[in-house]
Amino acid sequence: MNALEVIGKVKLMIGEHEAVVKHENPFKVLISTLLSQRTRDENTAKASSNLFSKYDNAKQLSKASLKDIERLIKPSGFYKVKAKRVKELAEQVIKNGMPKTFESLIKFHGVGRKTANCVLVYGYGIPAIPVDTHVHRIVNRVGLVKTQKPEQTEFELMKLVPKYKWLEFNDLFVKFGQRICKPLRPLCNEVECLLRPVCYYYKKLKK
Repeated sequence: MNALEVIGKVKLMIGEHEAVVKHENPFKVLISTLLSQRTRDENTAKASSNLFSKYDNAKQLSKASLKDIERLIKPSGFYKVKAKRVKELAEQVIKNGMPKTFESLIKFHGVGRKTANCVLVYGYGIPAIPVDTHVHRIVNRVGLVKTQKPEQTEFELMKLVPKYKWLEFNDLFVKFGQRICKPLRPLCNEVECLLRPVCYYYKKLKK
């Protein structure tokens, strides 16, 4: 299967009605993506909800105490380090404005390629391919790419995936990774996965 065929199969499995990217406040996307590092999706959601229920924007967050930020984002793990970065990012946004390009985003301390691309896609609706653990795992499992690092995966996918599909790519594969192609126990036999014919993981499982 080529990239378009794989995308089509994934979309069929998660449902066409869910294959719509929702755009949110770019600053909140920035902070939520930072909180998502090295933690589970549900923990990121809880930490983000806690934080934004009290501090709704960069100005409020820049004035918050580190202790309070730590308390609110504790579910995300590594909360002491993340709290410092959250506050620092809020201060940078107040000083310089919210970045709107990849180049300006990665100039912010603590912002890497995945975070910058998430802000572009989910905050501004600008085509990019954020590569998180779900994307990196799945595209290697099904043989779309053979890469060791997420950054390598991003560059390969940019060659393989037509640009008009970039906006939906991450969202589709994150949902697929959360529901079916899970990290430790993918549901290869519990569901009728349409990627079985090309999935290296499934082929090893059947041996």
